[in-house]
Amino acid sequence: MPRKTWRAALAAYASPSTLVLLLLGFAAGLPYMLVFSTLSVWLREAGVARETIGYASLIGLAYAFKWVWSPLLDQWRLPLLGGMGRRRSWLLLSQALVVVGLVGMSLCDPQQHLSWLIALAVLVAFASATQDIAVDAYRLEIADDQRQAALAASYMAGYRVAALLATAGALFFAEWFGSTGFSYLHKAWAGTYVMFAVMMLPALFTTLVMREPPVPLRTQLSAARYGLAHQLASVFVLIILLVSVPASFTQMFNTGWSSVISGDATPLDLLLEDRAFLRLILYVLLSWACLSSLGRRGLAPVLTPINDFIVRYRWQALLLLGLIATYRMSDTVMGVMANVFYIDMGFTKDQIASVSKIFGLIMTLVGAGVGGLLIVRFGIMPILFIGGVASAGTNILFLMLADMGPNLEMLVVTISLDNFSSGMATSAFVAYLSSLTNLKFSATQYALLSSIMLLLPRLIGGYSGVMVEKFGYHDFFLITALLGVPTLILIALQWRQDSTPGQSASPPAPASEQP
Repeated sequence: MPRKTWRAALAAYASPSTLVLLLLGFAAGLPYMLVFSTLSVWLREAGVARETIGYASLIGLAYAFKWVWSPLLDQWRLPLLGGMGRRRSWLLLSQALVVVGLVGMSLCDPQQHLSWLIALAVLVAFASATQDIAVDAYRLEIADDQRQAALAASYMAGYRVAALLATAGALFFAEWFGSTGFSYLHKAWAGTYVMFAVMMLPALFTTLVMREPPVPLRTQLSAARYGLAHQLASVFVLIILLVSVPASFTQMFNTGWSSVISGDATPLDLLLEDRAFLRLILYVLLSWACLSSLGRRGLAPVLTPINDFIVRYRWQALLLLGLIATYRMSDTVMGVMANVFYIDMGFTKDQIASVSKIFGLIMTLVGAGVGGLLIVRFGIMPILFIGGVASAGTNILFLMLADMGPNLEMLVVTISLDNFSSGMATSAFVAYLSSLTNLKFSATQYALLSSIMLLLPRLIGGYSGVMVEKFGYHDFFLITALLGVPTLILIALQWRQDSTPGQSASPPAPASEQP
């Protein structure tokens, strides 16, 4: 990739699409926090039981599984609104549903209409997750790979500002309107959620006036191979498969196999008396049905984008998936225990909040902006490598802080550099993921790749507390820093592969499909 001048790099932020992504990022950050973090505070202030609040937090799973229905956005045009274009129509529908859902939530007092409130929160979550899918697809299609980092940085800036406003800001407004932990007032929370619903209107207006990505009609139609009924069936079959496979393993461990082995019971006794065994049979049959030839035909709308990725990259797909799965592992695993570490070190909540909210937010935005600028100037792979080094290397700062004790100046330096590196790495990684997608399946493939990005780090992060208990904070931060080494090796291998003539990891689309 030829290097561009600094002026050309800065010009990437001067396009109208940068402002569009800023507003769309703001619209994406608001509902996520309102149905996840802020809703929990509202429910607790209204006297809802902690157990119920815990169950309500499962609403956030809509964002983790958004790739399940993402093929609908690639392969089906909305009636009536379809004239606006493939991306704008889905954006308008999802944003309108978010506004309606937030207004509906404002009308429900959790002390009297808890079920309705949760139902509307689920609606907002699914609409918001759909909006995220459409925004990612729009960003991929509106600009080339070199500008993706700048657009991602703009989107991240809007998202982070909205997230801060929808959490700390929402709590401030609710208390200002008259609701506190000692004196709950539904009208205060109703006014807060109506106010945030109004804040979604600029995004609606943006969707109406922005241009549709210049993707050729032939490319769009080539993705729309399946009817709506088939696509809905594929979503249904995929949900059954995702539930039945892990449930099969769970019931296998709950079945009384030991009694059969010891001779105290027969397989017939298990069939007649052991409910876990009966559930195991049911889940196995469901899994078999989903994986049968008929089930695979039903899954075709979901499997087609995956097959396209494998066909395009062949054996390289394994290398790419390994890189994607491990890139954010170092800082994600460390981040799980970050706030706990601050408390254990003796920092006050005010100090943690002030440093993380002020310095953390500013440095994240600066890092994302710098990352986007450097990518346009030098290309994706060098900055992707530097971002990987920085993300792992900043964990050494946490190691030093653990040895120093509650040093406020070191805390500021550590959080600032950690968030700067995280912002730069995220910009580079988003740009790289964008370069791997096919415009025919941009929504589906990006949703899948971004889900893979967080799967392994989240799983390992679940054991971060165990690691701290066993090794202590010093060795824990050293281990998380070393987790970044395999990623750097994979980046180096992929960089070398991309530099080899005729072996690029991003084969161009046919000329008839290029925008």
